[in-house]
Amino acid sequence: MTASWHTVRLVATDALRRLRRFLWPAPLSRRPRNHAYVRERMIALPLLAVVTSVAFGWAYAEIRADSAALRGSYTPALGDLADAEMSLRIADREAEKSLAAGESVRLSGIGKRYLTRTTRATQSLNQVARSGALTTAERQELDVVSGLVADYGNWIVFAQNHVGDPALRDAGLSYARSMLCTPPVPPRETGPGGYPPCEPGTGSDATAVVDRISALETSLRDRLAGRAALGGGVCGAAVVAATALALLALGLWRTQVFLHHRFHLRVSVPLLAAALPLLAVPFLTADAVLAHRAQQRVVGTAGALSHATSPAIESTADERPFADPDPRLIASLDSRADRDLAEGRLSSLDGAAPWVAPVGLLTAGLIYATLHAYRREYVLISRSGAAV
Repeated sequence: MTASWHTVRLVATDALRRLRRFLWPAPLSRRPRNHAYVRERMIALPLLAVVTSVAFGWAYAEIRADSAALRGSYTPALGDLADAEMSLRIADREAEKSLAAGESVRLSGIGKRYLTRTTRATQSLNQVARSGALTTAERQELDVVSGLVADYGNWIVFAQNHVGDPALRDAGLSYARSMLCTPPVPPRETGPGGYPPCEPGTGSDATAVVDRISALETSLRDRLAGRAALGGGVCGAAVVAATALALLALGLWRTQVFLHHRFHLRVSVPLLAAALPLLAVPFLTADAVLAHRAQQRVVGTAGALSHATSPAIESTADERPFADPDPRLIASLDSRADRDLAEGRLSSLDGAAPWVAPVGLLTAGLIYATLHAYRREYVLISRSGAAV
């Protein structure tokens, strides 16, 4: 057992010594052998180029993909859910006012605003379904919400058809509101702008439209925050890429110095060309930092989409379309999120993420081919006793 453990230690020590020699070669003052030095560089530098490009390319692509998901799916879906909820509550208020007019509603109808807002709510829910931001279970929940919205409209029509009978009219309106909010709110109790409070409920009794929409919003916001956060994989890949990049840059520089002193080359043009892609790393890093900061700002905007707006704010915008828009409007918050994500990137680097790893692999191949050619073609003619 002791002999086996001693053998394992020797093998591990030899492996670490070889790895250290590959990553950190002996300085020129120790006069390393040309053949051995170039062979070690021929292994270490391409390996570092591959590790750098794969790790950095994956982390950069993940951050860019997160921004694309927020811009194309999550933020629009949250905006559409908020718009559907606000539209239904505005429509509910319009239905109440129209039904209170009595028999005249039979001829004039409930009102154009009611029809506009219910249609808008249905369209918003359909857009959420097409956004791709929902899981299978959430799609099923959204189908339930759409069915409840249709039933809500049927009960409003029932109240309209029985507007001459106050008991049936109030029963239809009350039942419709019970489908919209849980628990039903007494008609005399109103909030800002005259809209009845409709706080979303939780638990097994939270089955109304607003409850279900609120649950979908919470789930989407959590996933959005998860996409906006730097996960452990991205952070780990960034650390690996930064370490490998530093060793690669140092290795290329030391190899150039070695070739200058031993092979009498002023500069190795192929190795210089292989180092050129490293100049793009600061720009790609800046782009990733900008994208991550924009994602963090969008997290705050996503919370405002669910909590900052209200039916009174949305209704005021309908009544005064040419006034300065309230920053808490759903449209204003959607525009802010789009603007943050658009500004949170270097547009000239759009489409660069898929090319990071392939360019790194080409760089590794160029380094290997160059050092392999030097190893075969160059012969050092030196003074007596010089290492070759």
